[in-house]
Amino acid sequence: MQKYGALYMKGQKRLLSFARRACDDYNMISPGDTVAVGLSGGKDSLALLYTMAALRRFYPVPFRLIAVTIDMRFDEIGKSAADFGPIQKLCRELDVEYHIEPSNIAKIVFDIRKESNPCSLCAKLRRGMLCDTAKKLGANKIALGHHFDDAVQTFMLNLFYEGRLGCFSPVTYLDRSDVTVIRPFIYAQEKDLSYFTSNAELPVVESECPANKKTEREEMKSLLVSLERENKGLRHRIFGAMQKAGIDGYKEAKLKEYDDE
Repeated sequence: MQKYGALYMKGQKRLLSFARRACDDYNMISPGDTVAVGLSGGKDSLALLYTMAALRRFYPVPFRLIAVTIDMRFDEIGKSAADFGPIQKLCRELDVEYHIEPSNIAKIVFDIRKESNPCSLCAKLRRGMLCDTAKKLGANKIALGHHFDDAVQTFMLNLFYEGRLGCFSPVTYLDRSDVTVIRPFIYAQEKDLSYFTSNAELPVVESECPANKKTEREEMKSLLVSLERENKGLRHRIFGAMQKAGIDGYKEAKLKEYDDE
C-alpha cells in the first residue's frame, strides 16, 4: 500500500466516492459481512478489489474482504495459461486473502458443447462456481465489477434482442446459494476504471477467450458510442430512465459526478 497516497489522487478518490454511494444507497454491506470480490483479472475486477480494500479502511460498517478467481483454464483449449502470480502479489500487498479455483469451463463451453454463442453458458457456469467457492470460504456476499456502462449496455441488449425491459440488479440475493451479489461500481463509468487501472499499473490479465471482443455486447458498446456522439448524455438518460422506472431495483439518486467533463 506504499503507493496508496499517489494513487488516491489519480482516480481512486472518484471510484471510492462511487462505491461508497452505491453501498449506502442500496445497503450493500451489513456489519460482519464477508465480501468475496469476483476477480477475473480484468481491469474492472482489479479496480474493484483495490477500491473495496481501500473502502474497508474507513467505511462505517465493518466487513471482511477476500478475493476469488475462477481459472477458466483456456490452456486446455490451446490458448495460453493465465498467470495469476502478479495478482497474488497485489492481494498480499492489500492484505486480502486470495483463492484460485481451477475449472474446466473453457473445455466444456468450447470443446464439449461447442457453443456458437458461448457467453451465456460461460457466465452461468462461472457464476455457479464463484457462488460455491465463496460460500465454502465463508463469504455471504459477492462483489462484481459491473459498472455504469455495463448496466446501460445490458438494458439495451435486453431491449434489442429479447424485447423486454430489464438489467442486472444492484443487489441480488441468490436463494439457491444463500449468497448476495452486490455491484458497488454501478455509478462508475468505464473510463473512470480505465483511468485508475492505468495510473495504478494494476496487473491486468488479458483474456484468452476465443469470443473476446466478438460478442453482441461489444456491438452494443460500439453502437452506444456512435449514438452518444450525436446525442450527448444519451447513456445517462437511459440510466436515469432505468432509475425512474425502478427497473430491477434501480432507484433515483442525484449523481452530479456523472456529468461529463
